[in-house]
Amino acid sequence: MTSRFHYDLVALVIFTVVIVFGVPALMNYDGFELNTFARYLALAIVSMALALSWGTAGLLNLGQAATFGMGSYAMAMHLKLRASNGLPDFMGWNNVPELPLIWMPFESLAFTLLAGLLIPAFVGGLIAIFMFRARIAGVFVAIITLAFLVAFQLLVIDQQGLTGGQNGLTGLAQLSLPGWTVDPYSMGFYYLVAGCLAVALAVGVYLTHSKFGLVLRAIREDADRTRFFGYNVATYQTAVFCISAALAGWAGMLYTMVLEFASPTYMGVSFSLAIVIWCAVGGRESVIAAAFGAIIVNMLEGRLSDVFVEGWHLMLGVIFVLVVMFMPRGIYGLLSELAAKLRRAGRQGNAASIDPSSKTQLETGQEQ
Repeated sequence: MTSRFHYDLVALVIFTVVIVFGVPALMNYDGFELNTFARYLALAIVSMALALSWGTAGLLNLGQAATFGMGSYAMAMHLKLRASNGLPDFMGWNNVPELPLIWMPFESLAFTLLAGLLIPAFVGGLIAIFMFRARIAGVFVAIITLAFLVAFQLLVIDQQGLTGGQNGLTGLAQLSLPGWTVDPYSMGFYYLVAGCLAVALAVGVYLTHSKFGLVLRAIREDADRTRFFGYNVATYQTAVFCISAALAGWAGMLYTMVLEFASPTYMGVSFSLAIVIWCAVGGRESVIAAAFGAIIVNMLEGRLSDVFVEGWHLMLGVIFVLVVMFMPRGIYGLLSELAAKLRRAGRQGNAASIDPSSKTQLETGQEQ
C-alpha cells in the first residue's frame, strides 16, 4: 500500500464524517431534505461503481443503468408484494391470472437482497465474458454495453404484465426489517444510505490500491504487455465488471427505497450517460471523487431546475463543456495538480531558505 492509499483513507474518513454528521445538521434534520440528499448518496454509489471499472481498468460501461435498474426492480418487486394482498394490481389490469413464478422468490427479503447484488453481477459477467475473451476493448466496449442497455430497457417496457411496462412499479410498501419499518424520510434511513455509501467506498478504495487494482491499472495502460507477464487479462476485466455491476445493483435497491417506486426511465440512455458525466466531473481516477461528483452535479441540477425552470438543461450542459475543456481529469485531477504544485513550491522554498554560509561550511567540512 502506497502513501496515496493513506491519503485516500483520510479522504474517506473526512467524507464519511461530513455526510454522517455535517449534512444532517446543515439540513436542520428536515425529513424531506434528508430524503433528497439520500437520493444523491444512492447515486454516488453507482458513480463510484463506474469509476472502479472505467477509471481503474479503462473499461467505459455505457450500460451501467441496466444493472442499476436490475437492483431497483428487485427491491421494488419485494415491496410491491408486501403492499399487495395476493396479485399486484397492475397484473390484474393486464389479465395475468396468477402470480408469475419469477415473482414468487421475491417474497423473501433475504432472496431480494441477494438477487439485487448477484443478478446484476451475473448479467455483467456474461457480457464481460463475451467481450473480453474476444479481446474487445476501447470504444467497442462502450458500444456493446450501450446496445445491451437499449435492448434491456425495451424488454422491461414490453413485458407489461411482469414489470408494469412504461409505468414501472408504484404503490410500494415500506421496507420492514426486524424491529424497524424503514421510513424513507427518517434519520435512520438517511444513516442507512450513508452507511452503505461509506462501505461501498471502503471496498472501492481497498480494491483500487490492492494488487488487484494494480493489475487493472496495468491492463488499462497496456493490456498486451500485462498478458505477456502471465496475467489472465480477461479474468481481471470480468471480475471488475461483475463487482461494478453488483455495486450498481446495490445503489438501485437503495434508490427504489428513496423514491418508493421503480421506473424503466432509470434504465435509459440519458440516465446512463448522466452516470458517466458524474464520474467524469468528480474524477474517474478516484472512487471517492466520483461519488463526490455525483453528489455535486445532482445538487447543482436540483438548484438550477428551481431557478431556471425552462433552461436549466442548457446551463448544466455549459458547465459540463467547461469541465471537459478546463478540467479533463475532473475535480480530482485539479486538486491533484494543485497539491503537486504546492509540494514543489515547498521544496523549492526549503532549498532557498538554507543559509549560504552554512552550506559553505558544510561543504568545507566534508572536504576535510
